[in-house]
Formats: sequence, C-alpha cells, structure tokens
Amino acid sequence: MALLAADLGGTKLALAVFSEAGEILLEERVQIGARSGEEVATMICEQFRDLTSKHQISGAGICVPGIYRKKTGSVWAPNIQGWTDYPLLVELRKTMGDTPIHIDSDRACYILGEHWKGAAQGCDDAIYLAVGTGIGAGIMAGGQILRGAHDIAGAIGWMALERPFQSEFVSSGCFESYASGKGMAAQAQALIANDLHDHGTLIETASAAEIFHAHESGDPIAGKIIASCIELWGMAVANLISLYDPEKIIMGGGVFGPATRFIPDIITEASRWAQPVSMKMVQVEASQLGDKAGLYGAGLMALQNRKQETGVQ
Repeated sequence: MALLAADLGGTKLALAVFSEAGEILLEERVQIGARSGEEVATMICEQFRDLTSKHQISGAGICVPGIYRKKTGSVWAPNIQGWTDYPLLVELRKTMGDTPIHIDSDRACYILGEHWKGAAQGCDDAIYLAVGTGIGAGIMAGGQILRGAHDIAGAIGWMALERPFQSEFVSSGCFESYASGKGMAAQAQALIANDLHDHGTLIETASAAEIFHAHESGDPIAGKIIASCIELWGMAVANLISLYDPEKIIMGGGVFGPATRFIPDIITEASRWAQPVSMKMVQVEASQLGDKAGLYGAGLMALQNRKQETGVQ
C-alpha cells in the first residue's frame, strides 16, 4: 500500500506517492497558473484521481498555505483567490471515497516532515521557521503540533518586531512585510523609489532572488535589505527560543535557499535577544528536506491518520 501526499502553494501543487517507510516512489508538480476558487480544487481532485487510479493508495494528506479549520474542513488561503472559507475536505472526499484523507497547514506539515525524515528526527520540541513568499512557523511541543484554539498557531508573519504600526501590517503582518521574500522585494522598491541611496544594480521590480544575487556583487541596497532581514530573523528566532525553549529551530522555505549562508549571523543576532540559558542549548540549522518538507509532512500525516482510522499498527 502507498500514501498520497500533496503540498499546495500559491503558484504550484506538488504531489508525491510514498511508501509507508517514507520512500518517495513518484513525484509530480503542476502549476496553478491563473486558476482560482473551484478551479484549484478541481485541479487537485483531478490529480488525486489520476494517481489513485495508478497506485493502491491507503491514505492521503495535503497541506495548504494558510489556515485549515478542522471543525468545518474548510480552508483560508490568502494566495488563492476565493479561498476565504473553501470546503476543501468535502470536495476531496467526493474524489477519494472511503480512503482516509487529512488536511493541515503547510507550517504544521513542514515540522512534521522534518520530524519524520529531516533535521528534527528524535526531537519532541522543535520549530520550523518557514520564510518564503510569506512567513510561518510549525511548532512541535512535547511531540505534538501546537495548533491553538482556532487552528492559527504559528502565524508568526504577524509577529510585531518594528514600530510604529503601519496599515499594511493588517493583511500580511509586521515581520512578513519586511523579512519574507515578498517583503524583501517591497523593501527594494521603497528604497529605490525614495532615491535615498546608491541604486547599484537593483531595479524597483527586483525579486528576493535578485536581491541575494546583487548582494553577492556588493550592491548597497541589497546589503541594507539583507542586513535588516538578518536582524529581524534573529529577533524572531530569539522570541521563539524564549517562548518555547526548543531543542532545534529549523530554517526553511524558499528564502532559505540563498539565506542559509546567513544562519551563523542570525544565531549571533538571536544571542543578543534570547533567554541566555535556552539560547546556549538550542540548535539553529537549515532544513534537510528543502522544498519537499511539506510533502513529507503530508505523507506522515496520511500514514498516522490511516493507522488511527483503520486501527492498523
């Protein structure tokens, strides 16, 4: 028997078929393109239907970029138009029939994946700090995923790290507005538009990837943006250490990637702010699973919940 896992992002759907031992048997990626609302759900169902016709699937899991409301089976995903309260579980069950299927947030699946096959193996208290287009944290405490009263725990893009308050913080949060991939691009645009600095090689529409590349060439604006992000990433790591006293904090997401080389600088910054005893004992390191962390987490979720529902040990 095999497990079906899916990781839904704002621009793509990644899918994998796993063995129950955690080996990837097949992997596919499909671009979302201009799809929105029901079209995205239809695409997911079509992919699930195709894979279940080719493989004997015993359980399925999918992670989503936002909030999964367990009580209603609905999803809030701000990067997918029309998904403010989308009934995803109902739609998937129409496709999957009696096959157990479970949904969770991408941040929860990131830490589950690292706990199963990555950097958090053997840890009961670990945090996955995901920095990509947005920012979130998958938090494992005492071997359990911390979800909160409304399934929103870990939405640390809204962590308040700068003053004064600005109106754009309402939709994306303070931390995310400055130190996510999207936030880095917004910083570049603002600095260049204000014409306060030597522009170097960057243009107003520079992406996060282009900012990292320009930093390697000594671009002054890129240097300011990276320095600001290191400070904010370090402050966030310090806050997580002081709040949760984890064994490990794992840095992942598309930005880490190119930002992995700055982890020693982030640790130095975090050391200035964090509870000092906890800071000396925590390990801060890069994800071992990269962009497959969500898939591994969804695969483990499928395995765990299939066993629970069927009583298989």
